[in-house]
Amino acid sequence: MAQLIRKEDALEYHEKGRPGKIEVVPTKETKTQRDLALAYSPGVAVPCMDIYANPEDVYRYTAKGNLVAVISNGTAVLGLGDIGPLASKPVMEGKGLLFKIYADIDVFDIELNTKNIDEFVTVVKALEPTFGGINLEDIKSPECFEIETRLKKELSIPIMHDDQHGTAIISGAALLNALDLVGKKIGEVKIVISGAGASAISCCKIYLALGANVSNMYMFDSKGLIVKSRTDLDDHKQQFAQDQVAVDLQEAMKDADVFIGLSKGNVVSQDMVKGMAHNPIVFALANPDPEITYDDAIAARPDVIMATGRSDYPNQVNNVLGFPYIFRGALDVRAGSINEAMKLAAVKALAELAKEPVPDIVNVAYNNISLEYGPTYIIPKPMDPRLLVKVSTAVAKAAMDSGVAKKPIADWNAYEGELYRRLGSDDQILRYITNKAKQNPKRVVFAEAENIKILKAAQIAKDDGMIIPILLGNEAKIRALISDNNLHLADAEIIDPKSDASEKRRCEYGELFFEKRQRRGYNLYEAKKSMKERTYFGCMMVHTGEADAMISGLTRKYPDTIRPALEIIGMQEGVKRVAGMYIMLTKKGPLFFADTTLNFNPTEDELIDITLLTAGVVGRFNIKPRIAMLSYSNFGSSMSPEAERVRNATERIKQMHPDLVIDGEVQVGVAFNKDLLKENYPFSDLVNDAPNVLIFPNLAAGNIAYHLLQEVGGAEAVGPILLGLQKPVYVLQLGSSVRQIVNIIALAVVEAQVKS
Repeated sequence: MAQLIRKEDALEYHEKGRPGKIEVVPTKETKTQRDLALAYSPGVAVPCMDIYANPEDVYRYTAKGNLVAVISNGTAVLGLGDIGPLASKPVMEGKGLLFKIYADIDVFDIELNTKNIDEFVTVVKALEPTFGGINLEDIKSPECFEIETRLKKELSIPIMHDDQHGTAIISGAALLNALDLVGKKIGEVKIVISGAGASAISCCKIYLALGANVSNMYMFDSKGLIVKSRTDLDDHKQQFAQDQVAVDLQEAMKDADVFIGLSKGNVVSQDMVKGMAHNPIVFALANPDPEITYDDAIAARPDVIMATGRSDYPNQVNNVLGFPYIFRGALDVRAGSINEAMKLAAVKALAELAKEPVPDIVNVAYNNISLEYGPTYIIPKPMDPRLLVKVSTAVAKAAMDSGVAKKPIADWNAYEGELYRRLGSDDQILRYITNKAKQNPKRVVFAEAENIKILKAAQIAKDDGMIIPILLGNEAKIRALISDNNLHLADAEIIDPKSDASEKRRCEYGELFFEKRQRRGYNLYEAKKSMKERTYFGCMMVHTGEADAMISGLTRKYPDTIRPALEIIGMQEGVKRVAGMYIMLTKKGPLFFADTTLNFNPTEDELIDITLLTAGVVGRFNIKPRIAMLSYSNFGSSMSPEAERVRNATERIKQMHPDLVIDGEVQVGVAFNKDLLKENYPFSDLVNDAPNVLIFPNLAAGNIAYHLLQEVGGAEAVGPILLGLQKPVYVLQLGSSVRQIVNIIALAVVEAQVKS
């Protein structure tokens, strides 16, 4: 399903908080006068003089080796055309963001206010001392060819115009695999190309390098087939000019084995596809409208292997599969250029990766039980975490083999380990949760639907295909908010628990509630009256199966929301104590904190319950829990009752679940210090890998820790997550943002999937 993006959401995303999408963050200590003296004057003079004496030391003492410039003049912005340098800046910032999140490469985006080739080249040449690599972006053809060619000749750092080579590399991998599946040889197939711009020319050059025969390639530009008799061809098009008399696209498509579309939408008909050879291959890559739609091509020829540039169909040819990892490999060996050998290495690495078994995290992300190599899976998916290691390593090796690497890699195992560490997993867990929620949307009831934040979050979750929203509150107020804010929730079910229309349901719910609580402080009148409160009404909807999960708490105190959940939903079988957990998204990956919201001073038995509940949820996120039972002492260094309680709980859990990675009691600083553990406590289960689950000895410690990490440490908190209820009820933090609410909705849906 295509991602629905509303104009208002896109503008708000770019404007809110700090405008834009990127910022510069210091990587060294800057807190004291000594720090500043080292960072600048007088300490900075020392590395300056070292670099002056040995220019290669710039890679030791500065960020140059991990810094790429994304440079454009905005003359050919994808889908928007010549919008100029200023309007192209959000795209270039976005490109920088992709470099960072997929390959941990830092980026400055640079928009040049010139269409003059000489001016463009002069400016970029002058920037060489600053950057480790140059990514040229969205520059129109044919100027882009000359700009890249000149810069590659005159500079000694990696340079690539991604619009040319990105699509070429990805489609080259897809073509290799498509031909493999249909049993055809690249040197023998007839290839028709619609489009003769930078991307099309580069694609065809890659295909030639992979073994295609230029005499079998029929390229069309806006004036028709490129033939040698034409007098309007530049040098790039001349290479693909045919000897024959010009024919139209429909004629050329007859008996063609491969169609490559890099032009505009809807130029290929079903009849054209029907006229192709057996087992045709169609790559319709125009965006957003392909040359022929996926559905039309499949309907015309069920034996077709089809790829597009769209994410809502199989086989998306997406440049993000290439450029982050190509630059990563090039930077890591300090390559002087990105040459043909490196591009071909990326092609082959992508093609080979598609043939390997697909990890569960990828299957979940794309709502597929089991992706496997075949007609609908010929190239890897953009969210495949293996791409960084596979493609970057292949590119780095090719740079070394072709003689352009200035810093060869000696230990490939260590290098792969470094790449995995670069990946982190702080945002991957959110992707995993969100994508899993989309697999099976659930009915989520919102107890505070008169709040605009709730409605905006419900809109996003609905658009993403995660939920069927049920809105509780005054219908007139809710509909006014929907209308005033241009939300698309008019078809959502709206229920006012206080209205006359809800009286029958209130009575039924009240009687059910009375049956549950009649000997626990409620009479029938009070039970029915409580159903006018939205939290009680919503919990009863979940209890009766009329909803799958409930979200509340944005404007209410925590106890006022959790009390109805405990009274109506109750605890799952075998659980004696409900607990609260937060997921803290840190730069080093996610950390799971418990208990952070409910249990003031848990007993030994309660600590065990909290730990096992938390471990179960962490496992649900496809993460192996590594648990630190925290205290102020280390492994018996204190004999106080508090430390002994944690120590005893740890030992009992070890006996109950010997396969669980858990240790304690331990101080948090020791738990994360691998060297200190090895030196002093080599017996610990945590000696090899840092913990990802922290169990706190009491509520104060857990609550303080998560707030401190969130406010001072810059971590994003996802939660609180209630552990141990029979069905999902989630209590929001007071004042949660729309983003935080959407995250909670996704968690609630995933839990509802498990418990249903």
